[in-house]
Amino acid sequence: TLFVEYIGYPLFSGVKFSDVPINPHITKFQFVLSFAVDYTASSPHTSTNGKFNVFWDSSILGPDQISAIKSSHPNVRVAVSLGGASVGSNTVQFQAASVDSWVSNAVTSLTRIIQRYNLDGIDIDYEHFQNTDKNTFAECIGRLITTLKKNGVISFASISPFPSVDEYYLALFNEYKNAINHINYQFKAYDSSTSVDKFLGYYNNAASKYKGGNVLISFSTGPHPGGLPVDKGFFDAATSLKNKGKLHGIAVWTADTSKSSDFRYEEEAQAFLVS
Repeated sequence: TLFVEYIGYPLFSGVKFSDVPINPHITKFQFVLSFAVDYTASSPHTSTNGKFNVFWDSSILGPDQISAIKSSHPNVRVAVSLGGASVGSNTVQFQAASVDSWVSNAVTSLTRIIQRYNLDGIDIDYEHFQNTDKNTFAECIGRLITTLKKNGVISFASISPFPSVDEYYLALFNEYKNAINHINYQFKAYDSSTSVDKFLGYYNNAASKYKGGNVLISFSTGPHPGGLPVDKGFFDAATSLKNKGKLHGIAVWTADTSKSSDFRYEEEAQAFLVS
């Protein structure tokens, strides 16, 4: 069983790893820090061609806290998500001066961050691609993942596509699917009036596109949750997939917005996965 919890965004909400309930019977529990971005740390934020900086609240989600949560919960691993939608008032665009230069910068800067924070994996969540073609993106990210794995820096990698960016992620997946462990598909990108039947249709569509990949279902606890709301049939859809042997895990966006409801849906989702 795999459960994925994004944490660290919206920024500086004060949520700690230790706030989030962790069911000991979940085989793999992954926290995903949001985000590391190849943009300058100080404003005005501009693209740095693969030189990554930390944009989550590292004062409470830092190396010591990561070591502590991993040692107290042997089923926990921690990854960092790359990209995201924005930094400050700037839209994050994937931009590479060249494949070689971007990969070189990304490998160096991310190796430093991953080793400093004692991380285990990376998640890819670029959402905007001004002036970048899908093959450049696929080659940059594919080479980044395979190099970090080959160097023993990370043990897993995931991608987080949604419908309007599928062409970029499919170019990556089709070329490098063996390097991608699972797909945290962003079903929150769909309309919040989504029914159980529609959701199952969306899932089957994603699973057929990313054929041979482990597509996770997901829900959002954010202020504007899209997709199938967690309290309006999400677990009915999950049950249907589970009964067909199609449930590879559940991803949640995001711990920072779940705190106000005491993580009730995280608890429910984990209990469901191990039931």
